[in-house]
Amino acid sequence: MKKIKKVYVLGALLGVLAVVSALATTWLLERTLFIGTSTSFVRAAGFIERIFAPEAVYGSTLYNLIGIRIDWQFMLVIGIAIGAFISSMLSRTFKIEFVPPIWRERFGSSIVKRGLFAFLGGVIAIYGARLADGCPSGHGISGLMQLTASSFIAMFLFFAVGILVARIIYKEGGSGK
Repeated sequence: MKKIKKVYVLGALLGVLAVVSALATTWLLERTLFIGTSTSFVRAAGFIERIFAPEAVYGSTLYNLIGIRIDWQFMLVIGIAIGAFISSMLSRTFKIEFVPPIWRERFGSSIVKRGLFAFLGGVIAIYGARLADGCPSGHGISGLMQLTASSFIAMFLFFAVGILVARIIYKEGGSGK
């Protein structure tokens, strides 16, 4: 029961954060920015690409649309990683694991295979997030907060496709235990 109460508290705090961020950005920037992370990953890719092919980055339409800068959303992504690390250390659940047990049971213990599929999954996820004009966190937190129809549709599709793919990959959604 304690875990359920924590979820409600954390959900309420996330809602407060979303409202405060929308109000603060409206007041400070005179335009509303909502919580989301997919654009930050595109910006990070732009930072890296700028090292190898600056002419491609500065000449791209995407650069003109989003720019390459470190802003509060980019720092949010870094904060998520730091917060997850601190949480795992405090709960004593931190461990480095290159191949999770559920993956190992189904596909074997190859680190290269796991890395390749993780990379491919990331590419598909970021492509889908750009195609959907937002990631699950953006649509799920900010879009649903605004009651936008596109976010309800996007979240339904994120969950439906996620469940379908998990059932296909893991054969009926479990490891057989």
